[in-house]
Amino acid sequence: MNLSYITEQSLSDFISAALLEDVGPGDYSTLASVPADAQNRARLLIKDEGILAGVEMALHIFRQVDPRLQVKVLLKDGSPVKKGDIGLEVSGSARSILTAERLVLNCMQRMSGIATITRRMVKLIEGTGAKLLDTRKTTPNFRMAEKWAVVIGGGYNHRYGLYDMVMLKDNHTDFAGGIRQAIESTNKFLAEQGLSLKIEVETRSLQEVQQVLETGGVHRIMLDNMSPEVMGQAVQLIGKRFETEASGGIKESTIRAVAESGVDYISVGALTHSAQPLDISLKAF
Repeated sequence: MNLSYITEQSLSDFISAALLEDVGPGDYSTLASVPADAQNRARLLIKDEGILAGVEMALHIFRQVDPRLQVKVLLKDGSPVKKGDIGLEVSGSARSILTAERLVLNCMQRMSGIATITRRMVKLIEGTGAKLLDTRKTTPNFRMAEKWAVVIGGGYNHRYGLYDMVMLKDNHTDFAGGIRQAIESTNKFLAEQGLSLKIEVETRSLQEVQQVLETGGVHRIMLDNMSPEVMGQAVQLIGKRFETEASGGIKESTIRAVAESGVDYISVGALTHSAQPLDISLKAF
């Protein structure tokens, strides 16, 4: 799995921006009430059942807030957890622990929720050969963490942004004057710009699938909002000429039937936009 978007620099930039938003000029609650030399320790308490994610993120946050903090990891990213489990212990400056607390929890609660729903959906399609993908339906400025959580849960990342893959959706093809026009114009543009990017095109019917097959010049065909039966027909029509991806309103109750249609990939926006955060807290002990 390519996690090239997770670098020391990207993590540092994200944490700096998040701390600026949360702490601003100072954590006055902590500065006002806790002595500067106070030392303490706290535990990350799991209060839900699910998949833990964001442990590595937490380590980076604690380190950036105060390099002197000591963190003992008890459960790694991807671990199944239940109420009462302890994810990690942190010790050192009480002020530093309190300042880092909310950012650590916000990240871990959200990431764990995403990893949990991802793991459930991955298990639902086991044995079909289909791979579960996320989408760009992410929280602004939190995409790195959310896509990271999908991978921790066992899923795969789709394109990271608008620049690392071409996806011609319905509005693109409609605005371009049709599927053929959109594909041909895209290939011409990529050649002129010296860009080597994969092209995916969205289709809404078997007729549009046929138009893509007649035009060629793409890497993957998206089957959008089709029934599993129609998807199966589309997969047979496409054969092995292009990769196939199912998308559009796919739920836990329907994903198995979609996978059994024979598609290569299934993209689910709900992994990131509708995940229920896991209940996690940080408590002194």
